[in-house]
Amino acid sequence: MAAPLVSVVVPLYNDRRTVDLCLRSVLEQTYRKLEVIVVDDASTDGSAEIAALHPVTVVRAGRNGGPGATRNLGVRHAQGEIVFFLDADVTLHPEAVARAVELFEENPSYGAVFGIPDKEPLFDEGPVCDYRILQYHYWRKSAEGLVSGGFYALGAVRRSAFLEAGWFNSALRQTEEIDHAERLAARSPMLLTSRVRGRLSDETRMRPLLRKAFVRSRLRVPFYLDRGRAMQGMETGGRAAASVLAALALVTLPLALVWPAAAPVPLLALAACVLADLGQYVFVARERGPAFLVFFTGCHLLMNTAVVAGLAVGLVQWAVSGRFRRMYRTEVAA
Repeated sequence: MAAPLVSVVVPLYNDRRTVDLCLRSVLEQTYRKLEVIVVDDASTDGSAEIAALHPVTVVRAGRNGGPGATRNLGVRHAQGEIVFFLDADVTLHPEAVARAVELFEENPSYGAVFGIPDKEPLFDEGPVCDYRILQYHYWRKSAEGLVSGGFYALGAVRRSAFLEAGWFNSALRQTEEIDHAERLAARSPMLLTSRVRGRLSDETRMRPLLRKAFVRSRLRVPFYLDRGRAMQGMETGGRAAASVLAALALVTLPLALVWPAAAPVPLLALAACVLADLGQYVFVARERGPAFLVFFTGCHLLMNTAVVAGLAVGLVQWAVSGRFRRMYRTEVAA
């Protein structure tokens, strides 16, 4: 059986700092039967010109359309039986593409194979970045197996399965992945696996992380309510409870400071929050020690609170806006 052609699709938007490393990692893959398509989403920082220095095809979007539209454009130019999506701030381990192809050959029913990022960041950029990368790694590692949520920053999809599921909804700027993965998972099994590995860069400050968590949580409300459940894999009942408990701990902390009798409330909420996802904190303590664990816990309390705030705002928006309620029901066009 002939080896399949793999089309590596790299959406690009102002990724000047990482795109060279990203493309070098693709071109150094042990699997050689591949084409590389970089889709420039109207970058303004010269990153497309850096990409063009490599032996890749650079496709330029006429205007900024977001990740969904950019990935759709890449698929339209792809010739491969397998489309490997890779964000421009992610690098691949040398055998990543080969492992994805092997998994598809071993499991012909799989529609997608998503990788797991390393526990080390692409760059050493301080404690906030370390927090995010460790949390990202642990949640995905703990969900290894069949999933209903996709990680299109590092993942391969059979072209036939992609087309059957339909295009990314380009109207969704923050949640296009969960929408597409849900449609794909309804037709074909999807695997999250550490056999496909990469290394990513992330935010270095808490404010952008909190804003992103709030917005994505708000936009997930109609998705969850339409389906009546969370996604299979990382979104466990324990983690949902931990988010609520984290918000309770932070909200009641000012009361405890002015009324000492109320001090047990935030303390108990914090303890329950940690116990609800205890494996994560054990992992962080083992990797980075107790001092960093304290910092990690504080960051995670803030992130969980942002998630709960986003859900609360989303529920209000869902109640008053028919357009918001229907955002995942619109017909998808490429």
